[in-house]
Amino acid sequence: MLEKSAFKKQLENFTEFPENQTYLLAVSGGSDSMVLAFLFQGLGLKFQVAHINYKLRGRESDSDQKVVEDFCSEHDIRFHLYEVSEKDSKPEHSIQLWARELRYEFFKQIQEKENLEFLVTAHHLNDQLETFIINLSKASGIKGLRGIPANDNKILRPLLHFSKDEIYDFANKNQIEYREDLSNKKSDYLRNKIRNEVVPKLLETNDHFLENFKKSLSYLNQTKDFVQQQIEEIENRITISSTENKILDKEKLNLESDFVKFEILKKYGFDKEEEIKKIFKSETGSSFYSKDFQLIINRSELIFISSNQWINTNEIILIEKSDISENQTIINLENTIATIEGINKTFNWDFDAEKITFPLKLRRKEEGDVFYPSGFSGKKKVSKFFKDEKLSILAKQKIWLLADGNNTVLGIIPFRQDKRYAKDEKTKNILTIFNEK
Repeated sequence: MLEKSAFKKQLENFTEFPENQTYLLAVSGGSDSMVLAFLFQGLGLKFQVAHINYKLRGRESDSDQKVVEDFCSEHDIRFHLYEVSEKDSKPEHSIQLWARELRYEFFKQIQEKENLEFLVTAHHLNDQLETFIINLSKASGIKGLRGIPANDNKILRPLLHFSKDEIYDFANKNQIEYREDLSNKKSDYLRNKIRNEVVPKLLETNDHFLENFKKSLSYLNQTKDFVQQQIEEIENRITISSTENKILDKEKLNLESDFVKFEILKKYGFDKEEEIKKIFKSETGSSFYSKDFQLIINRSELIFISSNQWINTNEIILIEKSDISENQTIINLENTIATIEGINKTFNWDFDAEKITFPLKLRRKEEGDVFYPSGFSGKKKVSKFFKDEKLSILAKQKIWLLADGNNTVLGIIPFRQDKRYAKDEKTKNILTIFNEK
C-alpha cells in the first residue's frame, strides 16, 4: 500500500539520507506526478518542480499547467515552466520521442542551473508492466524484461513499486487535485494500446497479477545479475586490450553462442541480429557505428572506439585510403543517425572509390556547403536542401554530411548522395555506405 512511510523507504534505497539531497520533480499534472509532489512536500525534502506545456491539447494543456503551478504556489515550491512554441518545430510523426527529448533536455538545463542532484519521475508499477510487454515484443533480452530501472544514472523512480490503483487511492484519500489526460484513452500509440486493451485483460486473469509480476521482476533482476557476471568473465577471457581502446578477439567471440555475442556487443550499442551477423562476416577495414562507439574490423580483432574520443569535434574519420579493399568496401552507419526522427533512415549508396579523395569522413554542415544531389539536375546548397526537407531544428543539429579529404560533400545522410561520385558502368572499386532500420 502506498503510504508516506513506504514511499520514504523506497527513497532510502537510492540514498541513505534522502533529506540531505536535492531533487527536480517532473510534474505533468496527472495523478502520478501530483502524488509524487505531494509526498515530497510532506516529507520536507528539498526539491523544485518542472512542467512542460506541449500545447497539444489546447485549454486542457493550460489546465494541466495551472494545477501544477497552483500546487507549487500554495506550498512555496520553485516552479519551472517550458511552453512549447513554433520555434520548437513539432514533427508530424514521432511526437512522443520528440516530446521526450525536449523535456529531458529542459530538465538537464534546470538541474545544471539550480545544482539539483537527482531528477525524479512518477513512473509506477503499471508502467513497468507496459514496458515489459513492449520489450517482450522486441526480443530485447533479459535486460529489457527487467523493465524500467528505479535508479538510472540519477534519474529516480520511487513509485515503481506502487500500482496505479494505489496511487489513485492515495490521491483521493489525501484530496490531491490532479488532471486526467483523456488522450491516453486513445489506442493510437503502442503503449496506449497495451495500456487500454492488453493490460486490463491480464489483470482480469488474477487478482494478484501485479503483485506476482513485481515478484517476477525481482527474480529476473537476480537472474540478470548472475548472467551478467558470466558474460563479464567471458568478455575478460576474449579481451586482447582495454587500455586506449577496447579490443576483443573476433574469432573467439564468434565461437560463443548467439546469446553471448548479443550480450557482449549490446554493451557497445550493437544489438540488431542482422548487424551482428554482418560484423562477423565483414572484412578488414569495415566499420560499424552505434550511438557511443565505432567498431572497426581489423583481421581477427574487433576494435571499439568510444565516441568520447570524437564527441567534442565536428568530424569523424570513417576510413583511410589504406583500408580500402580491392573490389568492394562496405561501411555500415546503422545507429549513427538513429536519433533523427521524422525521416526515412534507410539508405544504400554505392560510390566509385577511385573518384574519392581519402580519408572519408563524417562532419557537420559548414557555411557555403554545396553538393550535386542524385535525382536533381544541378547543384544545391546544403542549407537550401535542409529548408526544402522541412527539417526540425533538432534534426538539423544531428545530421552528418559525408565528405572526402578535400572536404567536398559526398552526401547528406540519410537523404541524398552526390551523383558525381556515384558508381557507374566503369566502376571497378565500389565503396558502399549504408544504413538499415
